[in-house]
Amino acid sequence: MTTASPDAGPATVLVLDDNDTTRYIVGSWLRRSGHTVVEAVDGTQALALLDRTPAAELPEIAVVDISLPDMTGFEVCERIKRRPRTAALPVVHISATAIEASDRTQGLHRGADAYLTEPIDAAELQATVTAVLRYTRARRRAERLAARVAALHRSTLALYGAADADALVTAAALGALELGAARATAIALGADRDTLHLAHHGPDDPAARLLQAPPILLDALAHHTLGDATGTDTAPLDTDTWRSLLADHGLAGAGLPTGPTALVAARTKPGRPLLAVAVDRDAVATPDGRSLLSQLTQAAALALEAQRSQAEEHALALTLQRSFLPSRLPAVPGVELAVRYEPASARNEIGGDFYEAVDTPAGLLLAIGDVAGHSLEAAMAMGELRHALRAYAIEGHDPQTLLHRLDTLLTRLRPGVTATVCLVLITPDRRTLVVANAGHPPPLLRLPDGTTRYLTEHGILLGLNMPQPPAAEFAVPPGSTLLLVTDGLIEVPGEHLDTGLAALRETFAATPPDLDRTGDLLLSAFAGAQSDDIALLVARLH
Repeated sequence: MTTASPDAGPATVLVLDDNDTTRYIVGSWLRRSGHTVVEAVDGTQALALLDRTPAAELPEIAVVDISLPDMTGFEVCERIKRRPRTAALPVVHISATAIEASDRTQGLHRGADAYLTEPIDAAELQATVTAVLRYTRARRRAERLAARVAALHRSTLALYGAADADALVTAAALGALELGAARATAIALGADRDTLHLAHHGPDDPAARLLQAPPILLDALAHHTLGDATGTDTAPLDTDTWRSLLADHGLAGAGLPTGPTALVAARTKPGRPLLAVAVDRDAVATPDGRSLLSQLTQAAALALEAQRSQAEEHALALTLQRSFLPSRLPAVPGVELAVRYEPASARNEIGGDFYEAVDTPAGLLLAIGDVAGHSLEAAMAMGELRHALRAYAIEGHDPQTLLHRLDTLLTRLRPGVTATVCLVLITPDRRTLVVANAGHPPPLLRLPDGTTRYLTEHGILLGLNMPQPPAAEFAVPPGSTLLLVTDGLIEVPGEHLDTGLAALRETFAATPPDLDRTGDLLLSAFAGAQSDDIALLVARLH
C-alpha cells in the first residue's frame, strides 16, 4: 500500500526466488503497487545482475527467498552487504520453510532489513517494502545532505583561503559542483573593481576555465535578481534570456553553457557589486540544493568582501607608511643619491623600515633603520625616530650623539620597542665617512676599482638604554659608492644572514654606474623571494 510520501514512492525491486509461482505472485503484488520488478532465479544470477547494472540504475530493494539452489538467501544478503556498490541495498527475506524465531534472528543478524514468512499476505508485503523504502530513502537523503553540508564547509574554507579574485571564483564554481550542480559559472568583480572575473566548471571543463567580462554584466545580473538589495536571491533564466545576457557582454563565443540556468546572487553590503553563481536548473530543483547553493554564494560574497577590505586597508597602510618617508632628497654638490622602498606585498601590516638624508652643518647625513615588528605602532615609532633624527641632526650633533638621543627617545616614549639604525655622515670634502651603526646590517662600500668591503664596526640596537661606541671614520677616494639596506632585502628565513650579505656584496660589485639602475637591479635580484619590507639608499661621492 503506497502513501503520499515521496520516500515511499515506486521503486525498482529485485525479486530473487527459484520458485516460478512464488516469483510471479510476489512480482505481481509489487507491480500492482507501481513498482518495477526485475527477477532472478538463484543467487549467482542475482549477484551478476547487480554487478552489471549501472550504479544509477540499481534496484532500490531486494526481496530474497531463503531457500535457493546454489546458496542460501542469508549468503546472498551477506554478499550484497559486503560489496561497496550494493552495501546500502536493503534486503527483505521471505521463506516458507525457515520460519522459526532463530531463522528470523539469523537473517536479521546477517544483514536483512526485514523478514517475512509464508504464507505472506499481499498487503503485508507491500507495507513492508514501503516501510523499508521509506526508511532507506530518508537515510540516504540524510547522508547526501550531510555530505553536501561537509562539501559546503570545505568550499567555504577554500573561499576564505583564496588569494585573489580568480582563485575565489574558481573555488566558488568548484564548490557548486560539489553541491550537486552539473555545471557552474562563478562571476565576481575583483578588488580593483576594473575586471569582472569568471570561472566555469562543467563536464567539458573539469579544470576551471577562467574568463573576463565587462563589469557592467553585474548590473544586468542584478536586474534579474537582487537589484540594489542585500542578501541572496535565486532566479530562473530561460535559454533565450541567459544566451542574450552572454551575447550582450561579449561572452557569446566563450563556450559557456546556454541552456536553462538558475542564477544565484549575493550582496553583503549596500552599494557593493554582487557576486553570482550560474548553475543548471536541476541544481536548485530541491529545497536542500537551493539552500546550500545560496549559502555557498553568500560565503563567496563574504570572502570577496574580505578581499576588498584587505585591499583597501593595504592601500591605506601603504599610503600611511609612505607618508612617513622623505618626500624628496637634498641636492648636495658632489653626491648623487638614489633610494628604493618596497613594502611587503601580501600584508596589510605596515612596518618600520625607513631611510633619511639630511644636509647638516657637518655634512650630508645618511640614515637607514628598521623598527622591529609590523604594526601601526612600529610605523608610528619609525615616524617619530625619523623626525627626531632630522631635528637632532640639524642641531649639529655628531652620529654617536644622535644614536644616544634616539635611544633615549625610544626608551622613554615607547618602552619595549627596539630599532636598528645606521648613520653615515659624509663630510663636506666628500673624502671621509663617519659611521655610527646601532645593530643594523653594515654599509657596503664599493671603491672606484670595483672592490667592495663592509664597514662592519657597530654597536647595539636602540631601545635598550645601552651606550653606543664611538663612530668610526673611513677615508674614501672620489668615485666611491655607498649602499645602505634594511635586512628585508637579504634576509631569507632559515638562512644565515652572512649568506645574504655575501650575495649582496657580489651583486653590488657588478652593478652599473647609474644609481637608479643599481637600485632596480638590486630589487630584482633579491626582492622576489622576500617577505619583509625593503629600504635601500645608494650614494656616489665625486
